[in-house]
Amino acid sequence: MAEAQTAGVPGWVLDEMAHAGRENLDPDHVTRYDLKEDAGAEAEVALLRAHGLAPDATLVDMGAGTGQVALAAAPTCGRVVAVDVSPVMLARLRAQVEAAGRHNVEVVHAGFLTYDHQGPPADVVYSRWALHHLPDMWKVVALRRMRGLLRPGGLLRLSDVAFAFDPSEVEERIEAWCAAYPDRSASGDDWVRTDVEEHVRDEHSTFTWLLEPMVERCGFRIEDASHSDDGLTAAYLARAV
Repeated sequence: MAEAQTAGVPGWVLDEMAHAGRENLDPDHVTRYDLKEDAGAEAEVALLRAHGLAPDATLVDMGAGTGQVALAAAPTCGRVVAVDVSPVMLARLRAQVEAAGRHNVEVVHAGFLTYDHQGPPADVVYSRWALHHLPDMWKVVALRRMRGLLRPGGLLRLSDVAFAFDPSEVEERIEAWCAAYPDRSASGDDWVRTDVEEHVRDEHSTFTWLLEPMVERCGFRIEDASHSDDGLTAAYLARAV
């Protein structure tokens, strides 16, 4: 298990721990995370394989969380590096990696802005619902750093909460999103309205029409952009150029 070093990081660099999201530092939430959030890991790995994830490939999972995708990818590629800034997420991730006996999965405590890649360039960088923790300027820095991890022609798979609607629709769309969730969960294993409100208020999801030019400006060519029907999430396949 590897630990990325952050010594020497300039004082002006954003503190990603402070932007990790309250719930991602909450042991109770992390314990329930896999019940609350299904990453669709098997389908994601199948998609990556269809776009070039090979048995000898290196995949870097940025914001790996509890490791759903990292663990699903491990049997199909040579090396998986699972990176997360939350020590609580990492504790669960390590336990799951050890339980699965996946010796080709390296767990690294770092963020988008501090991960120091070791070894040959990655073939795939994967990030799901993590980039929104950074304000837009820092998203650009993170995207540029992810480009730096990849070999030319390498694949970025990026999914996140991103808004594909006009500024004039913000109040109506966000209120409708919040209203779609119950006020409380009997089991604690479901998202509730206050979770969505907290995301909108305290985190940094942006518009698709801002995010997509960021991706391209940082050295990628977007090959596929998929926006959800409700305009609240987006997923991209992009190549390093």
